[in-house]
Amino acid sequence: MTIASDITTTGFEDAWRAWHAEHEAERASAHGFLAITALHWLTAEPTRYDGLPGAWSTSADGPVVLLSDGESLEVDGRTITGEVGFGPIPERGGLVASSGDTVIEIAKRGGSDLLRPRHPQHPTRTGYAGTPSYEPDPHWALPGRFTPFDEPQDVTVGSVAEGLEHVYSSPGTVEFEHDGATHRLTAFNGPTPGSLFVLFTDATSGVTTYPANRSLAIAAPDAEGRVVLDFTRAVNLPCAYTEFATCPLPPAGNRLPFPVDAGERLPRKGGLR
Repeated sequence: MTIASDITTTGFEDAWRAWHAEHEAERASAHGFLAITALHWLTAEPTRYDGLPGAWSTSADGPVVLLSDGESLEVDGRTITGEVGFGPIPERGGLVASSGDTVIEIAKRGGSDLLRPRHPQHPTRTGYAGTPSYEPDPHWALPGRFTPFDEPQDVTVGSVAEGLEHVYSSPGTVEFEHDGATHRLTAFNGPTPGSLFVLFTDATSGVTTYPANRSLAIAAPDAEGRVVLDFTRAVNLPCAYTEFATCPLPPAGNRLPFPVDAGERLPRKGGLR
């Protein structure tokens, strides 16, 4: 006889598998972060980089490319030539230009402008062997509560890139219980209004999961501040796969003292650089 809990568990697992398949497909897309071939920090000196058209530089007015005769780039569906300024780029913002099969990410991280070329044939992408995960267990979807700060607080965190720091605006903290203890994590603003995400490590970090960090998206709190921390959807950041990442490290205090046996694990051999 099928009981309600079986149906609930099956529905949870089916939803998780569909979500993770979509996440893996996006990760391995033709110009996703697995396709990044280099990381170039721009300076005031116009510089050419292997495989890219133009001489690139930056200033207070943002990145600039000087394209020689016969060189061009595609930006927003139009062809650009000559000297082109892209204007100031906001922190963690960016735009893309393309040259043939190569897409060039033009971005700002830690206050500095950079280029990250992406090519579908880069070995990190073509050799990607997938990311195993813990089996989706609904017991790891934990109820919690969001507590906002009186005013958002700027939180400075380190980076996997040596010498780089990131500053995130934190709207508050999320609390949840596990094994009879209350735990609190600093939260940051998510990609959609009201949504959140947390960066964390736990007792599995460096053992079965990536040592530097994992990220967990959290849907917007309800009117009473209630949230769900579904750790089965904890994911690796790009730094688990490529040396050309600038991923943030978790804030102080976001290390959980117990093993979170849920979410993504270390990438399989061939997918970790």
